[in-house]
This record gives sequence, C-alpha cells and structure tokens, in this order.
Amino acid sequence: MSRFASTTPEPPYYAVIFSSQRRGDDTGYAAMAERMVELAALQRGFLGVESCRDADGFGITVSYWDSPVAIAAWKADVEHLRAQALGRSDWYAHYELRIARVERAHAFDAPEAAAQP
Repeated sequence: MSRFASTTPEPPYYAVIFSSQRRGDDTGYAAMAERMVELAALQRGFLGVESCRDADGFGITVSYWDSPVAIAAWKADVEHLRAQALGRSDWYAHYELRIARVERAHAFDAPEAAAQP
C-alpha cells in the first residue's frame, strides 16, 4: 500500500491539513485513528489521505476532498465528532487545522536505474 493518496483528481480539490502534538500514552488512539481513515474513505467526496507521526508525537495528516460541502459533512459525522472530543480531552496537547484549495499538483518518480544504489 502506498503512503501517498492515489485517487486525487486534477485540481482543483481541497486539502484538510491537521497538524497535532500528541500527549503520552496511546489509550486507544491508534485504533481510533485507523477507524477514522476507514470511515473517511466511505464519505462522499473523499479523495485520499496521507499521514505521518514522529517519535516525539508530532504528526501531520492531510486528507483530500472534492468540495467544502464534503469537508463539512465529514466534520459533522457523529463518529468523527466523538473522535474529535476524545482528541481534545485525551490525546492532543495541541493541534492546528487548515483547509486549502489545491490549485496545482504534480508528481515525480525516479527512474528505476537511478533509484537503485
């Protein structure tokens, strides 16, 4: 499975950028994060997600959506609302959320010969 979102169309589309600093223990965070990705993938307008977290608990998750309406519907999903509340009460020391319209996008793949040492 690729770590890159693979279903984004030609721009424009939207990116929800969620940067967070985790608190200590997991206390169910990993399972909830996995469930949120599964649930988001079922939402109308979902295009993909990319996520990473470092050893100190700082992470960035970018989800891609086809419209602001789809983003608003995801924000209001009942199960997602529960996860948001748990994030504020149990999991995050700080987070920031940004929504951006993607105007341009391009990709690069190294040639096979150049990618090998």
